[in-house]
Amino acid sequence: MRFSLTPKETSFYDMFAAAAENLVVGSKLLLELLGSDVSARAEIVERMRAAEHAGDDTTHAVFHQLNSSFITPFDREDIYSLASSLDDIMDFMEEAVDLVVLYDIQTLPKGIEQQIEVLARAAELTAEAMPNLRSMSNLTEYWIEVNRLENQADQIHRKLLAHLFSGQYDAIEVLKLKQVVDVLEEAADAFEHVANTVETIAVKES
Repeated sequence: MRFSLTPKETSFYDMFAAAAENLVVGSKLLLELLGSDVSARAEIVERMRAAEHAGDDTTHAVFHQLNSSFITPFDREDIYSLASSLDDIMDFMEEAVDLVVLYDIQTLPKGIEQQIEVLARAAELTAEAMPNLRSMSNLTEYWIEVNRLENQADQIHRKLLAHLFSGQYDAIEVLKLKQVVDVLEEAADAFEHVANTVETIAVKES
């Protein structure tokens, strides 16, 4: 364990926790989108956009604090990487919801609910893990499980693509739906990036 006689700025922990909790909000909005009428989707988009803006505010606060702190709780590049990856996840979630409305997609493909459920579970795990950065404890199971979920997301994504290319949809609809499922896959990848960054931080601080 690394020791320091110099006080370190600890507000980063609170900001990372807030960013992760916001991902839970985003994942719940994705789940809500699945069961919503088409007429209700615009309102979900607005709430997702508000969550994305809140995420941006937190990310900017992290960067501002990083630039004004002489001593940080762990390496600056890791703080930047963690904040950026958390922000990326929220951006991908917001993009997916926005695309569904912009493309006027009436029916989402079978299997996309599994993709979103994986993201919701990853969001819950990430929100549970962020407070543990203070003590660097109870994190190993988190990054192992998120990596497992990302592998599961890859399999779901491949099956969704196979379904889209089965001939059931016309070409334009395939393009629209593929872009949505691809963005959700990027969100799953970004969750793995967060977990990998947490693992890197924990190893350095051990």
